[in-house]
Amino acid sequence: MLEVLFIAGFGAFGCVTRFYLSGWVYSWTGRGFPYGTFAVNIIGAFFIGLVMEFSLTSTLISQNLRIGLTIGFMGGLTTFSTFSYETFKLIEDGEFMVALSNVLLSVAVCVLFTWLGIHAARSI
Repeated sequence: MLEVLFIAGFGAFGCVTRFYLSGWVYSWTGRGFPYGTFAVNIIGAFFIGLVMEFSLTSTLISQNLRIGLTIGFMGGLTTFSTFSYETFKLIEDGEFMVALSNVLLSVAVCVLFTWLGIHAARSI
């Protein structure tokens, strides 16, 4: 039951963080490309790599905290379903190159940032 509370609490915080962070990015960049979703997915990729590597190789983060941060916060923060919908809408609107760019950049950069998070955790 404690795990569920960690997931719910951190998940709510992740959702609110996504709302404000992606909104800030969109206000800065405009909506011609899904930069807000791209930004939160990159940040989420980095932090899931960091948290998972650090928590699995250290006793400083409890299992409940790891679950809250990864399933809860990262689940609320990252937006694969939004990424999928925005990409579909770009395709539907005939923006094939923008859609392709979104897919390729999102996958490549998020994998890179996951690696950076793991590398950062291993440096701690």
